[in-house]
Amino acid sequence: MYTVLVISIIIVIVVLLLSVITTSKAYKFKHTVDPIDALPENEQGQKEAEEEQEDNQNRP
Repeated sequence: MYTVLVISIIIVIVVLLLSVITTSKAYKFKHTVDPIDALPENEQGQKEAEEEQEDNQNRP
């Protein structure tokens, strides 16, 4: 009876330690984000004009 209890406690402790280690490694991981490429001047101006035109059409 006591052997089952001891084995169960050991298993619980091992699982708890593994989850703490895994969570700790996950929080230490540094994510990176690629920078957004800027639109060329011609395309940027054209895109802003199109968006402004759409806004004007949607107004009552």
